[in-house]
Amino acid sequence: MQRHGLLSRGLDNDIAAVHRRFLAAMDQRLPNMSCETKERYFVVLSSLVGKLECDTKSLRDVLREMMAEAAAHLLQEIGTST
Repeated sequence: MQRHGLLSRGLDNDIAAVHRRFLAAMDQRLPNMSCETKERYFVVLSSLVGKLECDTKSLRDVLREMMAEAAAHLLQEIGTST
């Protein structure tokens, strides 16, 4: 197999491992989150997933759109007291 193919497969495995870690981390955090934080998280996550499901958009376009959309939610979350 070519070096590029091995590198790509290795990165695929690394990304899958980080996804599993992310799910485990969020499973631990969700029970302790306020309802308001859960609502903001859900809005941002739902929007991200919806954009990623559109296979005609590049990852760059998805990220640009998410930066604009998520900014208000992130600022609101940063401004809340824990």
